Amino acid sequence: MIDLNIPDSLLIKRYLEGNEAALSTLIKKNESKIYGFIYSKVKDKDISNDIFQDTFIKVIKTFKSNSYKEEEKFVSWVLRISHNLIIDHFRKVKRMPMQRDTEDFSIFSVIYNNSLNIEDQAINDQIQIDIKKLIEELADDQKEIVIMRMYQNMSFREISEEKEISINTALGRMRYALNNLRKIIEKNKIALA
Repeated sequence: MIDLNIPDSLLIKRYLEGNEAALSTLIKKNESKIYGFIYSKVKDKDISNDIFQDTFIKVIKTFKSNSYKEEEKFVSWVLRISHNLIIDHFRKVKRMPMQRDTEDFSIFSVIYNNSLNIEDQAINDQIQIDIKKLIEELADDQKEIVIMRMYQNMSFREISEEKEISINTALGRMRYALNNLRKIIEKNKIALA
């Protein structure tokens, strides 16, 4: 019988001391919360199972390498690992193209494909409409920069001259705009591909 009332920190300590059963209890205790989180994002049982297993492989590797730091709740840490694996999954299947810390928002690359058939062009047109609606939700200073950069093909130097701001300010506004667009997309679970 598994005692689910044992604190995670004690189970981790026992596992690190060589008690393999403590890991099983730790996984069992947190399984529904972590699997539920994964499934809510990918909506596929098999993929969710794979990501869940990969998550705990990373957890075990971290434990075995003695690099686990008990600075936050175990579940929060594991959810962050699974979240990163979910993002990796979507990148692989190209259902949710994403790039971090770049000046171009990767979903815009979907817009500029000229070799589309009629069905793909209709989907592409809808994506453009959806993106424009998302851009409308941005603060005015961010919206201006995105429109100038993505729809008027202006360089950041041209934008900075036109708006009489520094290049760094233009870049910063673009970065904030892209981060805010990502948040809106994730919050509303919007698929743009």
